Amino acid sequence: MKQNLGTLDRIFRFVLGVWWLSPLAPAYSVSWVNWAVFVVGWIVLAESFLGWCWVQKLLQIGNKN
Repeated sequence: MKQNLGTLDRIFRFVLGVWWLSPLAPAYSVSWVNWAVFVVGWIVLAESFLGWCWVQKLLQIGNKN
């Protein structure tokens, strides 16, 4: 698995993932939306550590310098 995320993108995803998994995450009145934010938070956090994003691979976007 070749990395396709740049340093700034990985930092942004890490901060976003930590925020969405923290108690400061936005809370919605619909429970499935809260679960979706939770799941996406974990996915984004994992992508920040791995340096690889499947959506960017699918769209053939690479911003790794």
